[in-house]
Amino acid sequence: MPQSDAADAALVFLIFMLGGVVKGVAGFGLPTVSLGLLALTRPLPEAMALVLLPTLATNAWQALASGALRPVLRRLAGFLVAACLGTLVAAGQLARADAAVLAGLLGLLMAASAAVALLGPRWPLPPPEQERWLSPVFGAVSGAIAGLTGSFMMPAAPWLAALRLPRGEFVQAFALGAVVATVTLGLAMAGQGLIPPGLGLASVLVLAPAFLGMAVGARLRRVLSEAGFRTTIQMCLLVLGLYLAVRNLL
Repeated sequence: MPQSDAADAALVFLIFMLGGVVKGVAGFGLPTVSLGLLALTRPLPEAMALVLLPTLATNAWQALASGALRPVLRRLAGFLVAACLGTLVAAGQLARADAAVLAGLLGLLMAASAAVALLGPRWPLPPPEQERWLSPVFGAVSGAIAGLTGSFMMPAAPWLAALRLPRGEFVQAFALGAVVATVTLGLAMAGQGLIPPGLGLASVLVLAPAFLGMAVGARLRRVLSEAGFRTTIQMCLLVLGLYLAVRNLL
């Protein structure tokens, strides 16, 4: 293997291990951290292809880990269906989209998500009659953003937080949305020839560092302040997001 290829493989390994550590400690962040760092060295569609399987595997585990699957599905069926459709429509534009603009959009998304998390606004609880039509709207927008950037964080996380779901149901609902968006994105990218065999194999191989990082993160959670760690990660994501946005859009 050429030295440059070995160095790139080591860098990708470390990026996914770091993403796994963040998810193991904080319960979120593997795709966002990995996409943000990968986008520094390669086109965003390539980074999105690499992140597909680790995102799917880790979120599928979270989605099935709780016993509240049926009530979550009943309440958020419209959100999930709309997320699927939004992802499909937006991902259909990937093959002809400007990769630099997409990376800049990811940066703006990361910065906005981090700012929301750091400021911690208390979102108002929507009345049931508003929730019925707002949920598909937020699902479609979240899916569209995921289809263009690979990240399902915004505005899905603030919307689900506004529903005041119990912590377990919130984690499961977000994971279900991420699974729906990731599967749809993967199918759309494959249909456009954006996942060549080499990238598909690489996405399988990075499962190992991602889960290794999660195991390390789970151990670190016992000795670290989770609140302090989350704040540090969000500040880092804010800086990285702003850098990606400025670098690619200005």
